[in-house]
Amino acid sequence: MAQDAGWGGGAYGGAPYGGYPFGGPPGWGGWVPPPKPGVIPLAPLGLGDVLGGAFSTMGRYWKQLFGMAAALYGGATLLMGAAVAVAYSAVSDHLDRVVALDHDETASSTDVVPLVTAGIVLGLLGIVTISVVSGLMYAAVPAVLQEAVLGRPVAFSMVWRRAWARVFPVIGAVILTSLVAIVPVLLVMVAFFGLVVGLLTMDGDRGAAVALSLGVVGALATGPLAVWLWIKVCLAPAAVVFEGQGPVAALRRSAQLVKGDWWRIFGITLLAGLMAAVAGYIVQIPFSFLGLFPGMLGTASLDEDPSTAAVVVAMSGYLVATLLGMTVSQIISTTFPQLVTGLLYVDRRIRTENLGPVLAEAAGVPPQGFPHQGPVPPPYGGGTPQW
Repeated sequence: MAQDAGWGGGAYGGAPYGGYPFGGPPGWGGWVPPPKPGVIPLAPLGLGDVLGGAFSTMGRYWKQLFGMAAALYGGATLLMGAAVAVAYSAVSDHLDRVVALDHDETASSTDVVPLVTAGIVLGLLGIVTISVVSGLMYAAVPAVLQEAVLGRPVAFSMVWRRAWARVFPVIGAVILTSLVAIVPVLLVMVAFFGLVVGLLTMDGDRGAAVALSLGVVGALATGPLAVWLWIKVCLAPAAVVFEGQGPVAALRRSAQLVKGDWWRIFGITLLAGLMAAVAGYIVQIPFSFLGLFPGMLGTASLDEDPSTAAVVVAMSGYLVATLLGMTVSQIISTTFPQLVTGLLYVDRRIRTENLGPVLAEAAGVPPQGFPHQGPVPPPYGGGTPQW
């Protein structure tokens, strides 16, 4: 398929972004701007269009996006909090005995085994919970964006139904995408382990030095390949929701769409991630300060030899404020990058598959401003164009 399907190399027509194609400004020489029924113009998108579309979607559909995120992450936080409380009530005696040991005493297996078992159960529950919650969010954001591009309203119940219908294929796509980075991450962990052992022993342990060197060199060697593969498959969750693809087919679809535009997608994705990280960090700061005051007041009332339960109760205010800050930060860091990724998916289909006229027809607006009005190629493997 021809690049941009008749739209040329610029953002609009053959002119560079912000220029006037076809001989003059809007209305001159018969040129009219492409329709914009929703948050983006139905034409190849520039950086400003992508970021502006993401912010516009957050502004217009904040109830659906943030409501879904707050319900999911808030519910996950409450679930894990309840699980920790139940686990603590079950192993509190064992924990108190382990904490009360002197530095030269060894904990008995009757105390260690219940603590390890509780930790494993909590860890598995946390993995399952965050997988389902992340899958629902990765499905919900494109579901909202699908209507935002067309300028149509969307109810919270519809977002939930669409997200739940695609949650397991999305989880599969996210897991397969995450496997791309597993080798560099493991190597970084090896390097960290070697560094910690070396610092603790301070005797030039050869094994720690080998682990550190192997981890650093291996991470540097495999990191660029992992980043390249990550960008190649980063559009997979959007393909699952927009086109109903399975996890493996979505990865192939993402690689097909990213082909020829890797650096641009990498730069925009990196910028969106940095913006979300900075915003999330800024949001966490006031919650941390708010949690300091009840934390200081609570610890000031502790005895000289407080129990574990007393410490937890004294720090509960700080813990609650920190969890709230982390939840709000997670909502931002999940929603905004996924909106940007979803818009990049739409942009690539507009550029490579002439999706603009199809979107204009779906939105019920005249397909004006499209120089190419020929037949639209099927989006993936033949059949009727999907949206």
